[in-house]
Amino acid sequence: MKKWSLLFVFVLIVGLLSACGSKENSEDKKVLVMGTSADYPPFEYVDTGKGEEVVGFDIDLAKMVAKELGYKVEVKDMEFNGLITALKSDQVDFVLSGMTPTEKRKKNVDFSDIYYTNKNMIVTTDKSIKSIEDLKGKTVGVQTSSIQEDAAKEAKKSVNLTIESRDRIPQLVSEMKAGRFDAAIIEDNVAKGYLEKDKELNGTVMEGGDDAGMAMAFPKDSELTKEFNRVLKEKQENGEVDKLIQKWFNN
Repeated sequence: MKKWSLLFVFVLIVGLLSACGSKENSEDKKVLVMGTSADYPPFEYVDTGKGEEVVGFDIDLAKMVAKELGYKVEVKDMEFNGLITALKSDQVDFVLSGMTPTEKRKKNVDFSDIYYTNKNMIVTTDKSIKSIEDLKGKTVGVQTSSIQEDAAKEAKKSVNLTIESRDRIPQLVSEMKAGRFDAAIIEDNVAKGYLEKDKELNGTVMEGGDDAGMAMAFPKDSELTKEFNRVLKEKQENGEVDKLIQKWFNN
């Protein structure tokens, strides 16, 4: 009787361990960690009314595409300039953070097709600044490693200006309001959120150059790139991406 009891207990324990192992492995395969910099409303930001939850257009888009593929998404908030490194070091499975697929970035990661096209805006408290030329002799703030930083560097080739970089968009606005920056270059839909809340701020869309497109980033040669592209195309064609654009940008 003791032998049968011990055997039963042994089989039960093995069964439980196997079940636990299978569940863990299954969950590992079904959860994708998404890297983002949650300081970029309405694309990604922390909804203080809901605690620490990160919400926004990019979050909804990621979850919509991932759900179609049978994945859940775990959002990991980090500095924008560390996203590519996190992707290369397997800290995250993909990045969705208003990122533009520049040639420099393409050397390190693969990108999906473009999911949204945006413009850059000069934001300032100085009403006399209405163009790139008006930035002559001024200090301009940009987010570190962003496409706006590239735009400022391009502008500097023809206009004598000083560029200051910060990790987060709110820092740019705070520095500008404190008088340490004369202006900041911010993505237009992000800038509109600040303009609506603060009447001291003025915004002008930058002229010249190609409109910047946003794409999802994946590790080099990842199968996820092809999978996400397929579903993204379907969602663009059936109007579901447009519905998200209407929800978050009121276009």
